[in-house]
Amino acid sequence: MMISPEAYYITSLEGKSQQEIMKQIRSLKREINRLKKSIEEVPVSGPAIYPTPLTRISCYRDYLSRAVRAYEDAGGKYEPTKAERRSLDFNQSLDSMKKLVFSIGGFFEGRETRTFTFLDEKTVLTIEHTMNLKPSNPPVYFPVSRKAFTNGLKRIHIGEWKRDYCDPDVMDGTQWELTFYFSDKHRKVEISGSNAYPYNFDDLKYLLGITEDDSEDDWR
Repeated sequence: MMISPEAYYITSLEGKSQQEIMKQIRSLKREINRLKKSIEEVPVSGPAIYPTPLTRISCYRDYLSRAVRAYEDAGGKYEPTKAERRSLDFNQSLDSMKKLVFSIGGFFEGRETRTFTFLDEKTVLTIEHTMNLKPSNPPVYFPVSRKAFTNGLKRIHIGEWKRDYCDPDVMDGTQWELTFYFSDKHRKVEISGSNAYPYNFDDLKYLLGITEDDSEDDWR
């Protein structure tokens, strides 16, 4: 059972010294990283366990934010790690994103590419598929504003992802690519994978409108 950030503060942080709070911060980071690694490296099997690892990661992030605030309230100056700075910088760069391109598929089922571009505050989506013999689908307005779409990306913490995910033991299978383009001088960011995925990859697919119910009929 998870508790609220304030309940976590009362039970684990209130009245603690800077050193004790920092110990809690490091412990939370280790647990978050352990859970992410367990999702990425161990296939899901057997009955579901609740709260799920993803739920725990989300809660631990809230606890971490509360612990950092408690550390600074206690007189400390929190210095983000290199990985944390990279994630923060990436989220800030999303405000100048002009296009996102996501493609996924394999040899047998073909490859779908979704391109999201922005017209003022509107999000425009184009979908193409390598096995579609008809002309490409015309652009449509995606039912999410630019601001909501960007905020959704920020909540996924893509800045923490590796640039490449690969399972060398699987031949063929599924390959995917995610590319961000920006309107300022920020260089494009490319992330890809082959039969391996970030721990919260399904959150990205959900944001992009890709669900398990998608079928060939959707693009033919």
